[in-house]
Amino acid sequence: MIAYLFDIDGTLLRAGGAGARALAAVMRARYGVEDAARGVAFGGRTDGWIVRQLIVRALGREPQPGEIDLVLADYLAELGRELPTRLRVLPDADQVLAWLGARPEVRLGVATGNVAAGARAKLEAAGLAHHFGFGGYGCDSTDRAELVAVAIAKSGVGAGDTAVVVGDTIHDVAAARACGAKVVAVTTGADDRATLEAAGADVVFDGLAPLCAWHQATFAA
Repeated sequence: MIAYLFDIDGTLLRAGGAGARALAAVMRARYGVEDAARGVAFGGRTDGWIVRQLIVRALGREPQPGEIDLVLADYLAELGRELPTRLRVLPDADQVLAWLGARPEVRLGVATGNVAAGARAKLEAAGLAHHFGFGGYGCDSTDRAELVAVAIAKSGVGAGDTAVVVGDTIHDVAAARACGAKVVAVTTGADDRATLEAAGADVVFDGLAPLCAWHQATFAA
């Protein structure tokens, strides 16, 4: 069995900055802080990590117990308002997922820094949610390697099986390596080819289209 674990933002879709705008709106409403998300690099990070950064930067203190969860609850409501006009599915995403999903040896999941509800909202808005049966999310851990490990555990892969992380940042690469997974990186997001290659990706593509041929060449019987 081969479990493919897909990142979402920058790999399958672009949300057009909806997440940053939603968090900025929450920080403004809750704390009276303007432009709280400015200068914070979201790519490859978990939602909980991002919210902690915003609170520390804007308020000069660590989050109080439960505060991050409260901010994320407000964020999800804002995200639902932002997504419909902002989201764009990246080229070939639906076709590649459909092709992989039709292979009897493949299981499709997500490994994303989004909390589960945010991931679901984005995938449903993109028309891609039906491809996935499991995942590791930002609500499982603020550490990306740990959420990838959760996704691998849910996939059911065992000895002799393979997990493949598909993502667009060095954080996807590092998390996959920490979990003993293969890494297919794409240049459709935060990091360029040279950066992804230097980080240790097994292969780097300019988009998702070559993934089907790579699968056949890599896992041919």
